[in-house]
Amino acid sequence: MTLNKFIWQLWHVADKYFFIAVPVFFIFYVLLRKRISYKKIQLKFPQVKDYKREIIFSTLSIIIFSFPPVLLLSIDSIRKHTTFYTNTHDYGRLYLILAFPLMLLMHDTYFYWIHRMMHSPLLFKRFHLVHHKSINPSPLAAYAFHPLEAILESLIFVIFLFTIPIHPILLTTFFIFSLLYNVYGHLGFELYPANFNRHWLGKWVNTSISHNQHHQYFKGNYGLYFTLWDRLMGTMRPDYDSAFTAIKKRENILTSNKAN
Repeated sequence: MTLNKFIWQLWHVADKYFFIAVPVFFIFYVLLRKRISYKKIQLKFPQVKDYKREIIFSTLSIIIFSFPPVLLLSIDSIRKHTTFYTNTHDYGRLYLILAFPLMLLMHDTYFYWIHRMMHSPLLFKRFHLVHHKSINPSPLAAYAFHPLEAILESLIFVIFLFTIPIHPILLTTFFIFSLLYNVYGHLGFELYPANFNRHWLGKWVNTSISHNQHHQYFKGNYGLYFTLWDRLMGTMRPDYDSAFTAIKKRENILTSNKAN
C-alpha cells in the first residue's frame, strides 16, 4: 500500500462514523424503538437537541482524529522517524495479530488516565462537560468531545507511531474497532448477556452499562475497553454489578412477559 493510498483510506475510515454510528442509531432508536424500549439502560430516550449536539461534536472529533497519522506519515522528514512500515514480512503476520491487543491495552491505559485528568475541576467544565452533556448517551455520542479534548484523544496515534511497529492494517483495524466499541459503550442498550460482568473474563471487559453509569453519575468507571485500571485504582463503581444484574433481570422478565 502506497502512502497516498493509505492517506485516502484513513480519510475514508474517518467517515465511518456515519456508516456505523448512524445506522446503529437508526436501528435501536428509530426502527426498533417501540419494540425494545424496555431494554434501554436508562428507560427514557434523549431529546432531538441532544442528537444534534452529539452529531456535530462527533463529526469534528472524527476529523481531528485523522490528522496526527496523516501529518506524521505524509511528511517525509517526520515519517522516517516513526515506526510505520508497509511490508508485512518485516515483522511477520504473527506480530500483526499480537500487536492489535497490545494497541488496545496501550489505548485503554492512555484513555483511563487522560479521562481521570479531564474530570479534574480545572478541566471538566472547560472541556469534558461537552461530552457529559449526554447524561443519557446515544450511539451518536461516541466521539462527542470538545475539539481540544479530541486533540488530546488523537495523540494515541502519535504514541503508536513512535513506540511500536505500525502497519496500515493495524491503524485501520484499530480505528474501526475503537469506533465500534465507542458506539457500543454509548449505545444505551446492553448487548452482553446476563452475568457477563461476573464471568472470569467478562469482569475485565468494559460494558455499555458501565459507561452509561459514568455518564449518568459523572464519577467512576473511567475505562474504555477494559475495567483493569478501574479495578486497580479503586474507581470501579460499587453499584456496577448490582446495576448490571438489575437491568438484565428487568430485561429478561419483560421479554418473558412479551413472549407470553
